[in-house]
Amino acid sequence: MSTGLKTELKRKAIHLTGLTVPAIYQLTGREFTLTFITVAFVVFVVLEPFRIIEEIRDRIKVKLRLINPEVVTGIEVIEHHVTEIEREHEQEGVAAHIYFTLASLIVVYFFSREIAIAAVTVATVGDAVAAIIGKNFGRHRFSNGKSLEGSLAYFISALLIIYPLLGLKFALVGALVGTIVEFYDLPPDDNFSNQVFVALSLYLFSLL
Repeated sequence: MSTGLKTELKRKAIHLTGLTVPAIYQLTGREFTLTFITVAFVVFVVLEPFRIIEEIRDRIKVKLRLINPEVVTGIEVIEHHVTEIEREHEQEGVAAHIYFTLASLIVVYFFSREIAIAAVTVATVGDAVAAIIGKNFGRHRFSNGKSLEGSLAYFISALLIIYPLLGLKFALVGALVGTIVEFYDLPPDDNFSNQVFVALSLYLFSLL
């Protein structure tokens, strides 16, 4: 297994923790899910400067080293793993988990239970499957680096996720929209746009 694929697998394994949102929604309902996402979002935003600005981390580590050197060792191990899976644009900018959590908050707040669960799950699983299949089996590449195989993997996984929740017609619409959004990496970040566009397309289709 190549180093690039190992890194991608590690990144997507963390990305799949986003499935806690639909799982909590299923088990506890909308209100608790909104509270959970809000708390997670606030924590992520508070910690984000420490991830981006190395000088802040260094100052903290100097102080902690005087109290407990083992804690500093643990922090440095975490830093290494975080740096390893970061995208280039995340090194000095907002990370994917911030966008993902914000989108989840919007989707759960504004859309129905079935649409919210479908959108968050598709964005989580579809993105992971597309990346892994695309990197490992992608043979037909487009100019943006994406592959036909990866896009098909996303479409099929989205279809299988949405169908039990909303039916075949909704599944086809949501899968198609999600595949297009994932392919073009629509701004501000695909972890945000994927959830929002899938949810919006399912909602608009329900009005027809």
